[in-house]
Amino acid sequence: MPASTTPDAQRSALTGLRSQISWFQNATRVSANYGDQGYGKVWEQFQSFRGSWSGLRQTLNPRQLNDGANAIAELDAGLDIIQEAFTNYQNDIAAGRPAYSALSDMCHVLRQATQIWAQEFNKHVLRLRIGSGLG
Repeated sequence: MPASTTPDAQRSALTGLRSQISWFQNATRVSANYGDQGYGKVWEQFQSFRGSWSGLRQTLNPRQLNDGANAIAELDAGLDIIQEAFTNYQNDIAAGRPAYSALSDMCHVLRQATQIWAQEFNKHVLRLRIGSGLG
């Protein structure tokens, strides 16, 4: 059954995504406190973030999908680029870099990149009138 494209469904998905972004940002701030488990916690939160983005996309109506096709593609690509930080971390570890330093740097990059992604996302939410009932 396809996802609902009502303004209520969009607002709910939008709230969920914004919460996931916040939780992901928090995970990048505290992960170093978890030692070796920090990477897994950040990865798990990133996957939840991506899943929420996918869920929101499913609530967009045909007009929003058409009008926002380029924006959606850019946001998808942005998440792919953000995800590369996890590979960079793994490469750092394989090269012998201390895990704490590699994790700290990865989290810094993830926080900055996610802030930029969220700013772009918010511009598109307004332009496409996601959740407003006017899209």
